[in-house]
Amino acid sequence: MSSSEERSILLEHDSILQKINRMAWQVYETNPHAKRLVLIGIAKKGTVINTLLAERLRSITKMEILEDEIIIDKGDPSSDKTSLKNGTAIKDEHVILVDDVLNSGQTLMYAALPILQQSPHKLQTCVLANRDHKRFPIKGDFVGISLSTTLQEHISFERSKGGKMTVYLS
Repeated sequence: MSSSEERSILLEHDSILQKINRMAWQVYETNPHAKRLVLIGIAKKGTVINTLLAERLRSITKMEILEDEIIIDKGDPSSDKTSLKNGTAIKDEHVILVDDVLNSGQTLMYAALPILQQSPHKLQTCVLANRDHKRFPIKGDFVGISLSTTLQEHISFERSKGGKMTVYLS
């Protein structure tokens, strides 16, 4: 493996679960009067985080937790193909948009657009890892880990076939 291909582990499975637990409590504490929360994961990796976050929220609150997935073409995020998989109604709802890594902010920004068109009461974002190199005016409201990296470094979230999760810096 050359030096450009070397990867460092930033978070291992148990640490990721701890971060998700902390983010779930933050989501709950920030939305204490909501009757319902709609969690929308950005396909595919954001959906993994979304599912775990929803499970954790259900264990700490009695509020209704709805889940959906937003399908977005990351190669062409401005295309009209971006849509909610289950078509969950989000008008006047408290919505949490969930992704694995916040890099430039492009994916989160374009994923937020169709949500905003449905007039949610509140839209917040949740990311497992924030890279601090945004080109778009969007931030993670709930963040597992925040890193200042160089422009050449990359953060990736991976889940093995056995379900073990890892966040890498390469």
